[in-house]
Amino acid sequence: MSSSCLSALETEIFHYIDAHQSDFIENLKEWVAVESDSVQPDLRKEVIQMMSLAAARLAALGATVNSVSLGSQQLLNGQHLPLPPVILGELGKDPQNLTICFYGHVDVQPAKKEDGWKTDPYILTEINGNLYGRGATDNKGPVLAWINAVETFRALKIAMPVNFKFVIEGMEEAGSLGLEKLLEEEKHGFFSDVDYVVISDNLWLSKKKPALIYGTRGNACFSVEVEGGDKDLHSGTFGGIIHEPLTDLIALLDSLVDPTGHIQIPGIYDAVAALTDEEKKLHGSIEYDVEEHKNNSGVKKLLYSTKEEILLHLWHYPSLSIHGIEGAFHEPGIKTVIPAKVIGKFSIRQVPNMDLSDVKQQVVDHLENVFAKRNSPNKLKVSMPLGAKPWVADVNDPLYKAAKKAIRTVFGEDPDFIRDGSTIPIARTFQTITQKTVIMIPIGAADDGEHSQNEKISRRNYIEGIKVFAAFFLEISKLRGQLHETSKPRTNK
Repeated sequence: MSSSCLSALETEIFHYIDAHQSDFIENLKEWVAVESDSVQPDLRKEVIQMMSLAAARLAALGATVNSVSLGSQQLLNGQHLPLPPVILGELGKDPQNLTICFYGHVDVQPAKKEDGWKTDPYILTEINGNLYGRGATDNKGPVLAWINAVETFRALKIAMPVNFKFVIEGMEEAGSLGLEKLLEEEKHGFFSDVDYVVISDNLWLSKKKPALIYGTRGNACFSVEVEGGDKDLHSGTFGGIIHEPLTDLIALLDSLVDPTGHIQIPGIYDAVAALTDEEKKLHGSIEYDVEEHKNNSGVKKLLYSTKEEILLHLWHYPSLSIHGIEGAFHEPGIKTVIPAKVIGKFSIRQVPNMDLSDVKQQVVDHLENVFAKRNSPNKLKVSMPLGAKPWVADVNDPLYKAAKKAIRTVFGEDPDFIRDGSTIPIARTFQTITQKTVIMIPIGAADDGEHSQNEKISRRNYIEGIKVFAAFFLEISKLRGQLHETSKPRTNK
């Protein structure tokens, strides 16, 4: 945006951020270097080290930092492994200011150079304006961008326009173990004076156009187990004369979804919320390249060919994905064995108005009905080990309008208002516990490759993201009286 459109304060802040790009990138390089993979137990010490770095960074801002212990987790082998602490930080207690709570995580997905990375995943490397490294966009980059924005106000000796609270964890990629219980315990303590919550743990829908996210799908993860005898059998001796568990399981999995992606479980679509006229209007203005999305996926053809159809099936309709089979032979070569027990794994991304308990019952009833028709003597067991609810916010909330204005200030255009087809349970959790509006402000682009090889964030998005957060602070400071009247969420009732 032209500097002539900026206020003197914004100009001063943005000039400082531009002048300190190298410092901000060096900060990210330091964080990316820590292999804070929360999925692998042998790297837990690295996660704990990363939490210490984040705590030290907040303390350097002048924040009060409380690293809260969550105890330990018991692994499948019986070993007890310490959980990394959760950071609860606080900066500023001016009663005249609104209080923003920022959530982020500093753990990452596994990454190895031999997995197909063109650079070392734990050495931040800049190539053609892109900063490659594990955690660059998910989620170390956005967490640091927020901290850098706060740091800019302090460096320029500008009075903080809002009070800050920070919730930073190190187990998000492994299910945020223990976090929800801690947040619930702090409902009337740490969160008692929070006016709203900001999350920046997602991506734009486009490579170039900014976005604000106002909804995510939930996720119900299922396990369907079929068990025959008490041992694996030789297919030459028993093949053709027994009911094979894997044959039963494949029939069950095949019954779940048809070739068009339509879920075949009776009643599964009954509670799906209707698309509103306002959302239809939002869809029309969204920048989305179907061909680009297809190319990013690496597939030859998508199930749907238009932007409208794809967005509906990503955001407004449930989807079912089959993820794997446990117990079946999967090594190279051939092993002519009939497995005694196999477990199929699938999930349903559910949308607003769908009830988790109803979804579970519909799945169980369907699979039991299909299994009964096979007249198999094998045992069937269906369970739902994990369930997360969908989340949706009101795009007309003043908080979204403030974020929209901040993005326009930095990028010179209004953002797309989008939903995210994935699941971010923490958004619903924060909204339920604080009873305040939650907003998602992504700074990563659609091609950043979170969880994938060659994850990156562009220099532009990282630096401009810092500016967006700084501008957002200023916009929020203008909402004081208005926010207290409107910040209670009016959705997800």
